[in-house]
Amino acid sequence: MRKLPLLLGGLLLLLTACSEQPAAPAKKEPAKPLEPVTGQSALFKMYQVARTWDPRALVLKMESMHSAEIPEVPGKAGMWGATFTSPDQGRSHTYTFSLIEELPSLHKGVFQVADEVFSGKKGVTQPFLIAAVKADTDAAYETAKSQPKAVEYDKKFPGKPITILLEKNDRFPDPVWRIIWGESVGTSNFSIFVDATSGGFLEIMH
Repeated sequence: MRKLPLLLGGLLLLLTACSEQPAAPAKKEPAKPLEPVTGQSALFKMYQVARTWDPRALVLKMESMHSAEIPEVPGKAGMWGATFTSPDQGRSHTYTFSLIEELPSLHKGVFQVADEVFSGKKGVTQPFLIAAVKADTDAAYETAKSQPKAVEYDKKFPGKPITILLEKNDRFPDPVWRIIWGESVGTSNFSIFVDATSGGFLEIMH
């Protein structure tokens, strides 16, 4: 009779264990799609690193880049490259900003890729203060694509990738966003200059 409580207790534990269901595996959250960023955002991210090298660093140029891994969003990009200059050191630093790791040349986030001597001007391109960049690339693209000749060009050549270049030259008093229909300036036959300070339309290049 003394063994009866022990037998009943063991049976109860067995029944409890059998009734417990295995825990369902945790559901994995789907990976969020990559979201390309505007030029102003990418420029500021790289400038934050450049100013640790020289607090007075100036912008020389910036250009968007393309990747099959990142969706194309006109006016934005998932990869950018920018060059900054130091008036005191006579040198330039080039950085990339990327949403993805694309070895061997690109790393996720901001990464320095070059350190070179700089004499004050590179061709027709001149350094300028980052504060002059007040209009962003998404707005610049909207300004460019609304031009009648851009609408006409889009109809003739739909689906062209959009590349964006930031620079300052003698043709315009302010830095400019150059909205390029194509992979690069060299391979494109149509682009539009938009003032990077005011956001206004400037000129069409064929």
